[in-house]
Amino acid sequence: MCKKTFYPPTLLKVTMNAKRLAMYPFLRESSEYIEEKNISLEELINGLAFEECRIIGKRRVLEAIEAGVITDHEMGTEITCLKEILSYPIARILVSCVGDPYLIRRYALAEAVKANHRLQNENLDFILHLAEQFNIGVNKYEDGVKIHFSDFLQNTAQLRSREWKLINQELDSGYVILNKRKLIRIVQQAIQKRIEDELPLPINDDIIRAFKQSVIEIEEEIKKKKHKFESTDIGKIRITRLPPCMKHLLSMAQNGENISHSGRFALTSFLNAVNLSPEDIIKIFSTSPDFDESKTRYQIEHITGGISGTEYTPPECSTMKSYNLCIGADELCNKEWMKHPLTYYRLKGRKRIKGRKKKS
Repeated sequence: MCKKTFYPPTLLKVTMNAKRLAMYPFLRESSEYIEEKNISLEELINGLAFEECRIIGKRRVLEAIEAGVITDHEMGTEITCLKEILSYPIARILVSCVGDPYLIRRYALAEAVKANHRLQNENLDFILHLAEQFNIGVNKYEDGVKIHFSDFLQNTAQLRSREWKLINQELDSGYVILNKRKLIRIVQQAIQKRIEDELPLPINDDIIRAFKQSVIEIEEEIKKKKHKFESTDIGKIRITRLPPCMKHLLSMAQNGENISHSGRFALTSFLNAVNLSPEDIIKIFSTSPDFDESKTRYQIEHITGGISGTEYTPPECSTMKSYNLCIGADELCNKEWMKHPLTYYRLKGRKRIKGRKKKS
């Protein structure tokens, strides 16, 4: 077997033009491009010449809420590219004016997913250039790239599916070997995290007044989205009986936080085991920023046996610990004989029934 060779890192030279800056408005070159145009924040917010930029910016946010991804628009001239670039800071301002955590996560995800789609058609040098801007230390390696295993773990912490486990990666002298597709997925994650971390921006009263009507429209769309799959009613489940791990996962789902693949499986299989219907489980996951009804329905029906014909049982406590899902263990969890979240739930139920009988 021939020994593989790492190519030394090189200073990447990538071509930047208005269209590419419009496609990736979070690049530092995009910010520099705006600065060169000497456009003030006051002009961008109130100037008549930038009204279309504000419309496109609002559309970015609404598309993120409605579809979870931002669609491509015509960018044939430098003027249309400039409008697209300027719509990005407008969208960030609008999201910050609303300040809803669910909106921030969904918007960040939509921008990152859009970048992922566009990067599929880019050459490797440009992807490496973008990765460098997000502090992802990768270098060329044969047909793909290499990344040190510690950097790999740091940049894939939220990607919990089996595909991303370190044990399933190709390793060479402490480096993980990645193909273009996997590199792009890591870049997507980095883009999403940075946008989330940067929002909300500091907003003053003048900005809020200028965008008052747009903010009202966005807030209405958020209400519609959340109301469509209202998750406050979760059937006959008693929250007080849930073990801490499931209570935490349920809280994350209801607050629109991203849950790992293993966490979603654990929560879905547990709720199914305590007789919550697939429809009610879908409602619980509906506030996730990456919620897709058809995909969620398929996954839930697969776990609950509607498609697969097999009802998957919830992971036992030892498995929950191995996936870092055992959070806030209480006195009952710490009993030596407590081995399964379902045991916890059922025991809590019996205690409650006994307590009622004694009271009567």
